[in-house]
Amino acid sequence: MLDSQGFKRKRYADLIVEMEAKAREVYGETINTSERSPLGILLRIFAWFLSKPWEKAEDVYYSAYINTAQGIQQDRLGPYVGITRIPEQFATGSVNFTGEAGHMIAAGFSVRTPSGIYFTTLSGVTLDGTGLGMAPIRASAAGARGNVAAGTIVEIVNPNPNVTSVANGTAAAGGREKESDSEFRERFQLSVSGGGASTVDSIRGALLRIADVRAATVIENTTLVTDSAGRPGKSFQAYVLGGDSQAIAQSILDTKAAGIETYGDVSSIVTDLSGLERTIKFSYAEELAIHLRVNITRNDQYPADGDEQIRTALIRYIGGEASDGSLYSGLGMGNDVIYTKLISAIFKVEGVEDVELEAATTGGYSAGNIAVLSNQVAQVVYSDIEVVSHA
Repeated sequence: MLDSQGFKRKRYADLIVEMEAKAREVYGETINTSERSPLGILLRIFAWFLSKPWEKAEDVYYSAYINTAQGIQQDRLGPYVGITRIPEQFATGSVNFTGEAGHMIAAGFSVRTPSGIYFTTLSGVTLDGTGLGMAPIRASAAGARGNVAAGTIVEIVNPNPNVTSVANGTAAAGGREKESDSEFRERFQLSVSGGGASTVDSIRGALLRIADVRAATVIENTTLVTDSAGRPGKSFQAYVLGGDSQAIAQSILDTKAAGIETYGDVSSIVTDLSGLERTIKFSYAEELAIHLRVNITRNDQYPADGDEQIRTALIRYIGGEASDGSLYSGLGMGNDVIYTKLISAIFKVEGVEDVELEAATTGGYSAGNIAVLSNQVAQVVYSDIEVVSHA
């Protein structure tokens, strides 16, 4: 049923009540509609089948709203605010080969870690006179599993007498899982924080609609003189966490007001609608790494994966990367990490009786708020949250 209060589906039990009432109206009040009577059995069979279209109708109704839509329904809402779901991505990096001088290692050469994570070279490389060469690599399978530390890609899959060893001097990074429903929903809500153009909120909203941008803020200088941060008069500076520099510059050009100067330490040249090249400036935000120590007193209702749920709850509040590679936006640029809200996030996990929490950045651990500057954004990764639980 759809009315001013929204949609309410008829449940199986509701349909049985209505069908029994109709049977008594047609056949008389004395008709037997109990669950063991022939008529009662027929009514219940039909009620079950009729309940299914109602369930589907409810799904269709709620698929139109970002807070309740799931899966492909979310994907179809994204274009209305100019975003699409971020697909799964492959980790990339580079490896150093040692072998016979002058030997050509073709693209597609396979290497791996001892744990069985495979990578292939993206281009060929010829070993120099000392038998050394470097080649870019990409993980064979998409996902966060391909993000491996430096010095871990050390095995050659198909031995070659002309190639004696391989190692990655730097970490392979950039792999991630497909954007989850919760991640997409959060980014959707952030991207509509400012509509239109030529306002601070609209520029921020446009930046948040860029793939891989997890946070953004815009600080303007409304005076006629240079401010203390070096921003010229009547200019603004966009701070962005993540994202491609060209896409960021284009977004700023498309939404900023005419005649207003941009400021920052990153410059990109983009083309306006008339074909003229414009230099757009902005700054990448500084990530403030947060480290947490959590001591939990639990009861019998504490779930088996309670420690992991606590880590995820803290990451969702602060922002950062979870154990499955999911990225959460969390706090906005310049938002302080509030100690009591960290505690509140932990207590949302069932079975938590008491909490002792300490947080730190570069200094020592303490129980208190963490101040975040306007050009900073707090971030925490799964491995930097230590959870100890006991009865």
